[in-house]
Amino acid sequence: MTETLPPSSVGRAVHRTRPGTPRPGIPRQAAEAAILAAAERVFGLHGFRGASVNEIAREAGVPKPNIHYYFGTKEELYCSVLENIMTFWLRDADDWLVPERRAREGFEGYIRAKMAFSRERPDASRIFAYEVLQGAGNIHHYLSTTLREHVARRARTFEVWHRERQMPAIDPVHLMFAIWSMTQAYADMSAQISAVTGHAVLHDSDFEAGLQTILRLVLGFCNDIEDRA
Repeated sequence: MTETLPPSSVGRAVHRTRPGTPRPGIPRQAAEAAILAAAERVFGLHGFRGASVNEIAREAGVPKPNIHYYFGTKEELYCSVLENIMTFWLRDADDWLVPERRAREGFEGYIRAKMAFSRERPDASRIFAYEVLQGAGNIHHYLSTTLREHVARRARTFEVWHRERQMPAIDPVHLMFAIWSMTQAYADMSAQISAVTGHAVLHDSDFEAGLQTILRLVLGFCNDIEDRA
């Protein structure tokens, strides 16, 4: 059963401020950041239905009324967490997968950033994955607009790199999903990887081995085309 929240919740401003009011001050920003970080951990551990505002408040070290004051309902807080995750999730590609960089440099920097995200914010990755597995009801508009255009920009970068013989012609959509699948697996599928490696939790060496494997696979076609240029 999907856990779809009220339509168009994600993407709206959910902070309890009116248009034209000053930007939140430092104390408020710190409180909101602490609540979002705590909510990410709790939603990542229990899912939307299993998470409680009481537990999020305890994790954040704030009174429960503060959460309602800053974010409104549990549903609005969940959507704020999703929005925060998606903002960070897109940022790395805008830094690395751009025509101004060489293909090899861009792919390596991007893959390293994606692996770091999976390592440092596994709950964020799991929340996003769970949302998609449930049918993406809360983020469908985002996926079909913002993410679609995001991938289109990457496609334009890949076309430039291909014309400059830095990489072969390759389907940009499926290349992006292949990179996402490989890197996010170290968060979403960490229990499976741990079981196979015999580790209670993933070690530094597991992340490094995974990183080097992915880099070898992706950078291999960059090296190949440059060698033949």
